[in-house]
Amino acid sequence: MAGTERWQLKKTVVLVGMMGAGKTAVGKALAAMLDVPFLDSDVEIEAAANMKISEIFARDGEAFFRDRETRVIDRLLDGQRGILSAGGGAFLSERNRALIGAKGVSVWLKADLRLLWNRVKHKDTRPLLRTADPRKTLTDLYEARLPFYQMADLAVPAHPTYTIDQMAAKVAEALATRPDVLEPAP
Repeated sequence: MAGTERWQLKKTVVLVGMMGAGKTAVGKALAAMLDVPFLDSDVEIEAAANMKISEIFARDGEAFFRDRETRVIDRLLDGQRGILSAGGGAFLSERNRALIGAKGVSVWLKADLRLLWNRVKHKDTRPLLRTADPRKTLTDLYEARLPFYQMADLAVPAHPTYTIDQMAAKVAEALATRPDVLEPAP
């Protein structure tokens, strides 16, 4: 993609993948590159509930959270076209995949387990990894979620040498192969 070319986004792009894949960082860079809004479903859920996701899980349970997550994703897909970072577990839901497929396009940020572990191992902001063996937990989550992420419309491999901007450019290149999603602006 040429750096000076202007693009028109025709569908909301939903970034999916594991924690540490770069959905938020790459999403923000991609949104800036395409001059569209960036949204994060987890942030929107927390704002709507006026509490942290970990608090929602603790108080109301995962089923309640997942229902709210679907409602928020549906609402965001009906809004202005942009880049949407979906929570790591959102794409596991058949209902969410159907909504995303009908109203947007899913892009899997395909980071391997080694890269993911290197990115999350020193962070305490991942409630799912607060276990006796966080690396095994991450491995188990990765293996369980892989078949779902493989259903994404597009997959963009992440490499440890890529900067955030380089990864955003790779996603934009993948999107440019889909004229139903991204096309040069008139």
